[in-house]
Amino acid sequence: MLGAICGDIIGSVYEQDNLKSKSFPLFSKSCHFTDDTVLTCALADSLLHDRPFAENVKRFYHWYPKAGYGFMFSKWAKSDETRGYFSYGNGSAMRVSPVVWAFDTLAEVLEIAEASAAVTHNHPEGIKGAKAIAGAAFLARKRFDKDEIKTFAEQLDYDLSFTLDEIRPDYYFDATCQNSVPQAIVAFLESTNFEDAIRCAISIGGDSDTIACMTGSIAEAFYGQVPSNIRAQTLPILDSRLRGILELFEEKYIASNR
Repeated sequence: MLGAICGDIIGSVYEQDNLKSKSFPLFSKSCHFTDDTVLTCALADSLLHDRPFAENVKRFYHWYPKAGYGFMFSKWAKSDETRGYFSYGNGSAMRVSPVVWAFDTLAEVLEIAEASAAVTHNHPEGIKGAKAIAGAAFLARKRFDKDEIKTFAEQLDYDLSFTLDEIRPDYYFDATCQNSVPQAIVAFLESTNFEDAIRCAISIGGDSDTIACMTGSIAEAFYGQVPSNIRAQTLPILDSRLRGILELFEEKYIASNR
């Protein structure tokens, strides 16, 4: 979960100012959390307190109405609707990381990932994106190797045959699951450690904070933890509510699963 939040915060300053390089400052005074972090914490809070996903996502939206949500999500969050709006955007995949730690079988993780996605992103591609990120991170948590994680994602019908070097020059902003989830997974697969995974994700440009958020969720699970220096620079950027949810979730679910 912290890995996803780190990716979001580090990538927050590069979404509107894309990079095409792995060489950049990880943190600056302009770094901030976005809707990716807010909704990740909303799902964590739902799992901690057994609150319905749709209800809690709306509640967090109203607490953080200017966090950078998409138009359709904002419209849904302001309404009385509890059904999804058939989205296939990557919002379903960027918020799913808490599910990875709260359940102990792949079947459970995929089932709850789908449920967490469907409250908004009930298009098949929106659900697939959430299941891909959750499943990849769960296998990483369970010490599967990168080839096995890649095979899992490919079995969901994602093409991971490209390299970041091949797509970097022409990759552009695309907030669909179809064109950001595979990129996030490949960024993890090409990485050598947690920090390198975040650098790989941001280096292709596009929806930088969300791609790094998705990559970070897998990288944290695979490499064991977020490096202490990155954690120390991330936590002060969160407000007390979000930091409290993160710390409570880590205490309940993550500390015993390292």
